[in-house]
Amino acid sequence: MDASTLIIAFLFFLAALLYASVGHGGASAYLAVMTLLGVSPAVMRPTALILNMLVAGVGAYTYIRAGRFSWPIFWPFALTSVPMAYLGGRIHLPAHYFELLLGIALLFAALRLLVKPGSATEPLRPFRFGWALGIGAVLGFVSGLIGIGGGIFLSPILIFLRWAETRQVSGIAAAFIVVNSASGFLGLLQSHPPLPTVLPLWAGVVLAGGWIGAELGNRHLTAPWIRRALGVVLVIAALRALMV
Repeated sequence: MDASTLIIAFLFFLAALLYASVGHGGASAYLAVMTLLGVSPAVMRPTALILNMLVAGVGAYTYIRAGRFSWPIFWPFALTSVPMAYLGGRIHLPAHYFELLLGIALLFAALRLLVKPGSATEPLRPFRFGWALGIGAVLGFVSGLIGIGGGIFLSPILIFLRWAETRQVSGIAAAFIVVNSASGFLGLLQSHPPLPTVLPLWAGVVLAGGWIGAELGNRHLTAPWIRRALGVVLVIAALRALMV
C-alpha cells in the first residue's frame, strides 16, 4: 500500500466527517482529493458515488431517527431526480467536459464551505410542487453526470426558498444523496466502470468518518477549521480541473 493511498484515506475520513455533519455524502471532496492526486477520471465517478451512498446513508439514518426529515418535501424532488440521475450516469463525457463540469461543481461546493450561511429566521414559504419536480430533475441529471449526490446543491436551494425548516434540511439532503447516488451508479454500471482495489479500505474509512460526523451534526457541533481546510482543497482541485 503506497503513501498516496493512505493520504487519500485520511482526507476521505475528514471529508466524510465534515459532510456527514451537515447531511451530505462528501462526493465533491472525494472528487477533489482524487483530482489532486491524479486518480483516473474513469475511476473517480464510480468511487465517489459508492462512498457517497455509504456516508449519506449513515447520515440519513441518523437524521431520520432524530426526526430531522420531511417526507412531503423529499419525495417530489426524488420522484424526478432518480430517473434523471440514472440517465446522467449512463452518459460518458469526454475528459475535457467532465473536468469542466467537475471544476464548476467543486467551486460551488467550496463556496458552501468557506462562506458561513446566515441563520434563516423568515417563516416558511408555500411549497411549490411543480418547481420541486423541475429542480429535482436538473439536480438528478447533474448528479449522475458528474458523480455526486446533489445534496450540495439541494441544501442551499431549500434554505433560500424557505421550503423546509433548517433542522430538516440535513435529513432531506442526506436521503436525496442516497437515492441519486444509487441511481447514478446503476446507470454507470452499464459501461462496466473500473473500481480501485483499495475501495474496501476507503469505504471503511468514510463509514467511520460519516458516523462520527452525523452524530456530531445531530448535536449541532461544528468543526470550522475542517470546513476551511477542505474549502481550500476544493478550490485548488477546482482550479486544477478547469485548467486541464
